[in-house]
Amino acid sequence: MHAVDRPVDHRPVLVCYGDSITAGYGLDLDQAYPALLQRKLAGLGYNYSVINQGTSGATTKDAVAELPAVLRLHPAVVILEFGGNDGLRGLPVAESQRNLDRVLSGLQNAHARIVLAGITLPPQYGQEYIRSFEQMFRTLAASHHVALIPMLYVNLVHVPGTIQGDGIHPTAKGSAIIAATIFQVLKPMLRRAP
Repeated sequence: MHAVDRPVDHRPVLVCYGDSITAGYGLDLDQAYPALLQRKLAGLGYNYSVINQGTSGATTKDAVAELPAVLRLHPAVVILEFGGNDGLRGLPVAESQRNLDRVLSGLQNAHARIVLAGITLPPQYGQEYIRSFEQMFRTLAASHHVALIPMLYVNLVHVPGTIQGDGIHPTAKGSAIIAATIFQVLKPMLRRAP
């Protein structure tokens, strides 16, 4: 009895690397934005294998720790979405920035194209902390010359039914808007299959 050989997937890999927003917290896996992005890309003739490497609760420190596993996937493109949990825990912005700097350097050394997704924090964290937190993403994008989405939720903030009851995580509707937001920034990096 011979094991059935699975066909090798030769599509370029697009890794969605992030926290609970990427993982699809509170949603079915096929409602998380990476799955929606996969369907969108396929529907438009972009032949990529989208891999969801999201982990609920993950911080930028976790992003550094898990980077070798992401690099083993040999990603052509990475959507990098970390920082929210650092901010919600009130961790020093300089520490989060150092961690993301290491992740970006590691991905760039592996020749991955990168979209850095930024996020903001609830107002109770104070204007000064929020301002430096938001600036962190702009600084990193500029120093690494990577594409930036300054605020991942930019297109769903005022749309009803896009955020779950916890006030933090996107609904399936919100995830679809996030996938569309990411696609607009991602599009110039993509190559259609011949």
